[in-house]
Amino acid sequence: MATIDRDGVTIYYEHHVSKAQGESPTILLSHGYSATSAMWAGQVDALTARHNLVIWDMRGHGLSDSPDDPAQYSEALTVGDMAAILDEEGVGHAIVGGLSLGGYMTLAFHLAYPDRCDALMLFDTGPGYKNAEARQGWNDTAEARAKAFEKDGLAALGQGREVRTSTHRSAGGLARAARGMLAQVDDRIIQSLTSIAVPTLVLVGEEDKPFLVPTDYMSAKIPGATKVVIPAAGHASNIDAPAAFNEAVLSFTASIG
Repeated sequence: MATIDRDGVTIYYEHHVSKAQGESPTILLSHGYSATSAMWAGQVDALTARHNLVIWDMRGHGLSDSPDDPAQYSEALTVGDMAAILDEEGVGHAIVGGLSLGGYMTLAFHLAYPDRCDALMLFDTGPGYKNAEARQGWNDTAEARAKAFEKDGLAALGQGREVRTSTHRSAGGLARAARGMLAQVDDRIIQSLTSIAVPTLVLVGEEDKPFLVPTDYMSAKIPGATKVVIPAAGHASNIDAPAAFNEAVLSFTASIG
C-alpha cells in the first residue's frame, strides 16, 4: 500500500510483487467508475504468480483524495496519475488494463503513452462515440449519476458487484469524477483504435448486454485483437467468474511473451 502526491492530490495504489523467480512483467489495472482497487481482490494471487501487479484508486474514489475543485478531475489528469504511479515504482512500460471506465482510461493512456504499453487489456468497456448525439446521451447519464450522489450521498452507489466491494470517503468526489472523468468530450479514443499496434485483449461477460456491441467493435477495429467472452458473467466479469477471467488474462499475457 502506497501513495503519491500529484500537486497536492494524494493518489492511493498497491504494488503486489510477483512470486515468480527473475524479472516479471508488470500489469497496471484500473477500476470502473464508482468502484475501487478492491474490485481486483480476486486477481491478486492469480496474476502475481507470473506478474508484478499495480492497482490503484482513481481520484474521487476509495482511498485517493477527492479535491473540491472540479478542474482536478479529467481524463488527462487520470492518465497522468497512471503514468506517475508507474514512474514512482520505476516501471518504464507495462501491460495496461482496466474495466469499464478503467478500460476507457487504458485506451486514453495508450494514446498518450504508446511506448509505455507492452499490451492492452480492455474488460467490459467501450471506446466512446464518434456520433456527438450518442456521446451527449452518455454524458447525460454521467450528469444524472453526479446529481444522484449530490442528492443521496453514498446511498446512490447502487448494487453492482464491483461497487459492493468498494469503500468510498466522498460522495462529492464521485459526483465530480462523473462530470470530469466519466463524461467524454470528443471522439479521440474511438478514432485511435486502428492505430493500436500492441497485443490487445478485449474481454466481456456474456451477460453484460450494453457492452457486447462495443466489444465486437473494438475487436474488429484493433489490429490482431484477441476477443474473449466469459460465460455466466455480467459487467463485473472478474468478480462474477474469477477463475475464467484469470485464466483468460494469463493465457493472453503468456501469448505475448
